[in-house]
Amino acid sequence: MNEYVIVTDSSCDLSQEMVEELKISVLPLSFTIQGRTCRDTPDHRDMASKEFYQLLRDGELGTTAAVNPEQYVEHLTPILEEGKDVLILAFSSGLSTTFQSARIAAAELGEKYPKRKILVVDTLCASLGQGLLVWYAARKRLEGESMETVRDWCEENRLHLCHWFTVDDLMHLKRGGRVSAATALAGTMLQIKPVMHMDDEGHLINMAKARGRKASLDALVAKAGELGTGLAGQTVFISHADCEDDARYVGEQMTEKYGVEQVCYNFIGPVIGSHTGCGCVALFFMGRER
Repeated sequence: MNEYVIVTDSSCDLSQEMVEELKISVLPLSFTIQGRTCRDTPDHRDMASKEFYQLLRDGELGTTAAVNPEQYVEHLTPILEEGKDVLILAFSSGLSTTFQSARIAAAELGEKYPKRKILVVDTLCASLGQGLLVWYAARKRLEGESMETVRDWCEENRLHLCHWFTVDDLMHLKRGGRVSAATALAGTMLQIKPVMHMDDEGHLINMAKARGRKASLDALVAKAGELGTGLAGQTVFISHADCEDDARYVGEQMTEKYGVEQVCYNFIGPVIGSHTGCGCVALFFMGRER
């Protein structure tokens, strides 16, 4: 059986430590803020997460760029040259063209390296939801599962990976053109917080409203109780936009209420954070449906 490498992109929001532990390869997307274009790498070498979120608090807006086919070709070629196959777990096609770029690159490289296998999966996930799917896949690879078996598992289970999150800063969503000025103003005055999730097509959908920050965080925990399967034995991931205390509150509730085995936390990276603004908390777990 040929050795293979799992490749994902930086919208997975996995930490550098976890990337090294899982022995995966991460292709960075890019973002631009205050006229500065940076790569969104797991080690945040171009810009620290806290610096990025401080710029958002200061009123700056971030813009983002997907990975193009040429970047994929450049990233994958050395792996293929080493005689290794590749399993690509890409950012949701409902939010980015990154998956399509991966498919184009895979077709091009497949002709150049006919003895190598390149499989591409649309994760239909984002942030640490994508990261959690990659985590499962990488663990299976480390346990000796074949690339085809891992690919099939990801495709069979991606719609059981639940994404539930809440956004604190409606004014940031207004500045980014994602809600109207009237909605943002009314929501801010009334302390209305949206509770959203990722649907089966990989799009972000507003599902409910909560009055106040704590109520919105509790709503995430309640959704886990409603949809989660076997939570007591699960590892869940929580990402946050520079609001670690709120993220840890959600994690503690998951442990206390459902006996979750392990909770992993990390920042929402600048690519996702450019769209959420500061104060977003996102909870990811396995459930019977999204």
